[in-house]
Amino acid sequence: MAEAERIIGTPDTPDADREEQEAAGARETAAETARPRGKRRIAVLFAVAVFAYALDLISKMIVVAELEHQEPIEIVGDWLRFEAIRNAGAAFGFGEAFTVIFTVIAASVIVVIIRLARKLYSLPWAIALGLLLGGALGNLTDRIFRSPGVFEGAVVDFIAPKHFAVFNLADSAIVCGGILIVLLSFRGLDPDGTVHKD
Repeated sequence: MAEAERIIGTPDTPDADREEQEAAGARETAAETARPRGKRRIAVLFAVAVFAYALDLISKMIVVAELEHQEPIEIVGDWLRFEAIRNAGAAFGFGEAFTVIFTVIAASVIVVIIRLARKLYSLPWAIALGLLLGGALGNLTDRIFRSPGVFEGAVVDFIAPKHFAVFNLADSAIVCGGILIVLLSFRGLDPDGTVHKD
């Protein structure tokens, strides 16, 4: 009987082999779980970016069509008004002599965010990077397609608080994304989802 079992082979798997198979199965399951999770974070990033970009683009189209060359519209007395301004500088009107440089920086930021998206497993980071990407795309679109020329176009700004620079929704998205990234960094949360404490 023992000789027959040796020749044919027993159906039972030794405990060591069973544990090894279970560990391998657990690793495969973890890897399969991580892949869709990463894809969901990337989807969130691009969904936020598309939303921010579309909101900025639509608002600028309305401003150019309805508000440019018109009197400012008071929203909250003289504390907040809508006023169409063409800005050749960076966010909030700074650096008007460096339009081309700001265009190159915006394009570089977009490339870096897209490359970073491959290692993204954190939902807060996905939202933050999506805001940055959408805002950068919004202002880059103005730089490329608006006058006076390609890569020198003036950005359309229209939100004018009292005693503050005029800005647009793309600027707001960039600032909000930047603030969120600073907060996440202070909390020790990395884009890949790991948390570290210094």
